[in-house]
Amino acid sequence: MKSDLETRVSRKLMLRIIPFVMVLYFISFLDRVNIGFAAMTMNKAIGLSPTAFGLGGGLFFIGYFLFEVPSNLILHRVGARLWIARVMVTWGIVSAASAFVVGPNSFYLLRFLLGLAEAGFFPGIILYLSLWFPVKQRAAAAAWFMAAAPISVAIGSPLSGAIMQMPSMFGLADWQMLFIIEAIPAVLFGLLVLRYLTDAPLKAQWLQPDEREWLIAKLKSEADAKQSHAGHTSGALSALRDPRVLALALIYFGTSAGLYTLGIWAPLIIREFGFTPLQTGLLTGVPSVVAVVAMILWAKHSDRTEERTWHVVIPCVIACAGFIFAGQASTALLVVLALVAVNVGISSAKAPLWAMPSSFLSGVGAAAGIAMINSLGNLGGFVGPFAIGWLKNVTGGYAAGLYVVAATLAVSAVVTLLLSRQPKPAPVIA
Repeated sequence: MKSDLETRVSRKLMLRIIPFVMVLYFISFLDRVNIGFAAMTMNKAIGLSPTAFGLGGGLFFIGYFLFEVPSNLILHRVGARLWIARVMVTWGIVSAASAFVVGPNSFYLLRFLLGLAEAGFFPGIILYLSLWFPVKQRAAAAAWFMAAAPISVAIGSPLSGAIMQMPSMFGLADWQMLFIIEAIPAVLFGLLVLRYLTDAPLKAQWLQPDEREWLIAKLKSEADAKQSHAGHTSGALSALRDPRVLALALIYFGTSAGLYTLGIWAPLIIREFGFTPLQTGLLTGVPSVVAVVAMILWAKHSDRTEERTWHVVIPCVIACAGFIFAGQASTALLVVLALVAVNVGISSAKAPLWAMPSSFLSGVGAAAGIAMINSLGNLGGFVGPFAIGWLKNVTGGYAAGLYVVAATLAVSAVVTLLLSRQPKPAPVIA
């Protein structure tokens, strides 16, 4: 039973932190995947084949991979407020510059640079949440934060479709206007981060003294208890070579392949049925609305039962089945239904998955380990979109690529089960 003090603190944390970081991730995800709508006219304008588009879409994650761990270690040192602000302003500038690509090579370069600019944002926020939320709230807090991705698709898809139908301004093509308009919020909110975000509970003037003291004591007691358990890792190098970190990265690889296949290719798959950009946006957004509800309820159930393994396995299996069904679907209705299953599965797996690292990582080890999981796992965001584009060129359809992505999610489910059956290693502290 929660005390009145705990209830007050929990409510303030949810109201102060979660809505703001959700808006930041909404903007982030929109800028990552809006090329799916830009591609409707951009690909022809600058001469991109399906393979070239898939490659460019995935190159984001190569830049992301290279700078992810260094970026999160810098965030751990200088604080989230300064570093998240830097990340957002630079990615906004690079995203706007994407409006001026002129061919495959410049498209590849800007996508790579966007990944470099944005590296550290997602794992930085996951780390930030672990500094504020007690263990029993952590999956729910992460779920609300990550709900911004399907919300971004649900709202951003119709918005992107509408921008693509706007009359030309300043001599810009529709896809150029899309990149510039949707980049502006990243810069503005990056500047707002400097004024709004609080680095740590000790500096939280928006908490009453007794609330602040309770939260600091609660988090410290959990950290002390975690350090006394076998298998705890607090050093950066130890975290990077911890087999559990590598296993979680492999699990995340499948969910990332699925997520970015949806974000980058779903608009083009649905558009093939003859819909306008706005109609395509609305249909792309429908599955994400269902996913938001599912992921919040699933994360709360995971927190309540304190169970993570099956809360990752079951959604991965559902998403796998959804991709297989999408590859066989012959009507727009069946495709949308398949995408509902995929969205629900991928979204629901993420919060329980991201609650796992903080159970055995802390301090600089958490910064390095979480970044490693995200950077390696997000390479799935390269493999999935590229596989779709390459196999579409080879086969003339989307089915083969969708089956490949389904296979990555099957691997995620199996590795999660294997990880849960491994004995905990002896403590390693570097």
